Amino acid sequence: MAENVQLKLANEFVQFTNRNVFLTGKAGTGKTTFLHNLRRNCPKRIVVVAPTGVAAINAGGATIHSFFQLPFGPYVPNEEKTSRASSFRIRGEKINLIKSIDLLVIDEISMVRSDTLDHIDEVLKRYRDRTKPFGGVQLLMIGDLHQLSPVVKENEWTLLKDHYANPYFFSSKALQESYPICIELKHIYRQSDDFFIGLLNKVRENNIDLEVLEALNQRHIKNFNPSEEEGYITLTSHNHTANKINDEKLGQLAEKSYKFKASISGEFPEMSYPNAEELELKVGAQVMFVKNDSSRDKLYYNGKIGKITKIDDDVIFVKCPQDNNEIFVRQAEWQNLKYELNTESKEIEEKQIGSFVQFPLRTAWAITIHKSQGLTFEKAIIDANAAFAHGQVYVALSRCKTFEGMVLRSPITFNSIKTDGVVAHYTREAEDNAPSGEHLQQAKATFQQGLLFELFDFKDVKGSLFNCKRIAEDYHQVISIGFLDALNVIREDAEKNIYSVSESFKKHLNLQLQQVQLPEENNDLQERVKKACRYFLDQLHEVIVSGMDKVSFDADNKSVKENMNEALNKLRKDLFIKISVLKDSLEGFETLSYIKCRANAEIDFTNKEKEQTVVKKETKVSAAIKNPDLYKLLKSWRDDLAADNDVPVYMILPQKALTEICSKLPSNFAELESVKGIGKTKIKQFGAEILGMVAEYCEKRNISQTPLQLLVKVNKPEKVDTKKLSLDAFKDGKTVEEIASERGLTTGTVENHLIHFVGTGELDIHHLVEKDKVNQIQAYVEEYKPISTTQTKEALGDEISYNEIRAVMKYLTYQEYLS
Repeated sequence: MAENVQLKLANEFVQFTNRNVFLTGKAGTGKTTFLHNLRRNCPKRIVVVAPTGVAAINAGGATIHSFFQLPFGPYVPNEEKTSRASSFRIRGEKINLIKSIDLLVIDEISMVRSDTLDHIDEVLKRYRDRTKPFGGVQLLMIGDLHQLSPVVKENEWTLLKDHYANPYFFSSKALQESYPICIELKHIYRQSDDFFIGLLNKVRENNIDLEVLEALNQRHIKNFNPSEEEGYITLTSHNHTANKINDEKLGQLAEKSYKFKASISGEFPEMSYPNAEELELKVGAQVMFVKNDSSRDKLYYNGKIGKITKIDDDVIFVKCPQDNNEIFVRQAEWQNLKYELNTESKEIEEKQIGSFVQFPLRTAWAITIHKSQGLTFEKAIIDANAAFAHGQVYVALSRCKTFEGMVLRSPITFNSIKTDGVVAHYTREAEDNAPSGEHLQQAKATFQQGLLFELFDFKDVKGSLFNCKRIAEDYHQVISIGFLDALNVIREDAEKNIYSVSESFKKHLNLQLQQVQLPEENNDLQERVKKACRYFLDQLHEVIVSGMDKVSFDADNKSVKENMNEALNKLRKDLFIKISVLKDSLEGFETLSYIKCRANAEIDFTNKEKEQTVVKKETKVSAAIKNPDLYKLLKSWRDDLAADNDVPVYMILPQKALTEICSKLPSNFAELESVKGIGKTKIKQFGAEILGMVAEYCEKRNISQTPLQLLVKVNKPEKVDTKKLSLDAFKDGKTVEEIASERGLTTGTVENHLIHFVGTGELDIHHLVEKDKVNQIQAYVEEYKPISTTQTKEALGDEISYNEIRAVMKYLTYQEYLS
């Protein structure tokens, strides 16, 4: 058997590059077979979706709208409310699944609208890489534009026409940015008659002349009325026509009527039912199988026609014209699948969430052209002169296996053959720019080069470390002593030993990548990669990992603590992923191994974090704090007391007071009262207990407690409360921007000053954040209970800022405290 060049090329592009691929071809060229083989053999993590429920069930995937949680209706680009509506529906497990996809397969792409594809792009960008089309996920789009087209209502197109040239998927803005390649499968497996294939091609390409019409209309047989034994099926344009024919034919049979109700369990939407929920059949009825035989015998296939000879309670006997024996038919099961990420195997798995059990038969004197897509018939009567959609006549004609097996109910006219000129133009352009073996080699090289540059890029780690430093600078007054200084040292060392070296190495890497060889096959390059991986691994551990292990963070302010912990967690995750991929390439860079390792690392980190939250971490103490063991003792006592009383820790003992107690080691109430943050009320509540812990600590270590008078220093001017100045200016009617400009601060710093007073009740939240935004953030937080500000930000989108979220969180915490 000759090699199918296009199939091989498509397989190589999908498996070994990151190019988006549109796989097309005439009816019967093996597109569905290609998908089934790909699912079995491709090492990439695949998710399959389709535009309709039946198409999704047939493809073994999910519908586009259910997988991406898209609302029905048009998606207007740059309209924020649309993206918010979809993001509210996506939960943590689905987010992890989306982050792990390597390849998204969209079957029956001809029916997918351009705006739907852009909505998919918006969702993928939200949870993956915002700088790349479809968040960096590779797309494989399968279908034939000359068959069924997308449905767009007039009122919807009114909203979309200013944004899209046409409704077809190839007008998607995101897809156009990615420069997809088109591969057309040429070899036709369904038909073997060159004369019939030639006619079908003329219809498909809208290349119709009088000679073609005359040839096709040879199969118009006036008043054609075949016997039941011949097994003809009628293909018609409209559903009501098909139903009328089937009902009339069934009613004419004098045999007993049997009704079979489907057994439906779990989640299985009605729009996805693959057969009638209640099936009425009689002996003598002409039926069509609507499923392939899953048994080893393969006695029937989807589209095979036969006649019922006998009906028992749980068995139906069907005799097909081309078979010698009857087929023994029992009920079959269709599964509704959803995708899940297995956190142990790191693989995307299919999980059955519903089932539909029914006999795989339907009355089949007639069927709509739409439902016939993908089917093959030995004998068919085609009633397509009233075709109302582009491609319907071609779909109907191409269902027939032979020219002789086709009969036309009425002659085909020029008017009944509709091929969209836009589709014809796009198809010609795609064919003129069909990819070659050279294009494949270049795509492989570009893909590998991009991954290598990514391997030695540290912008994520650098950005996360900078974010930690920014938060520490903004709130240095309420966080652990020495934390900011330690971060500055780490950043300086990382700049010198990691970031600058990385930029220099990437320049040398770029020179070596100019060679003709694929990076994977370049031995000299591989040796440099191995050495570089070892160097950067050592530096990451020595400079950042080791440095961060030595620092301690704590804060009185709950919001500050949450923000910093979130930032530190992001830094740990970025470090974990980068260290994982560098380790994976220590013995050489390999494309598929790198892709898999990168996706696995994110999952591994999440699992690791879950395990560590179970174990209470030991308190680390900054080197700048005197008497660290006493600090641990006092902090543990304070945190436990705050938890028992359900109050913020600073209401028991502020961070600075903890540090000052450890420095002064007070021995009496007067000395304790001199500690900033401890007044008469706290002395009365906790004074004796604190002094007792300090005295016991000093006694065990033979430490003399210094008298108060030796610690008294010259009075200094009272320190100005910088946050209070911002509040006063804001209450005087000045904007955040005006306050920042006058005081030489950033707007972020001023906002943080004001957020502080939202948390104390001194500033009304609605004076700082718009009421609609407050309600939106509050609704999301109360319903989904996010574990971090970042999760809330990702869900609500760019319209909501981090500080607006923090302000509302402060407000909610204060309200909870009051109640």
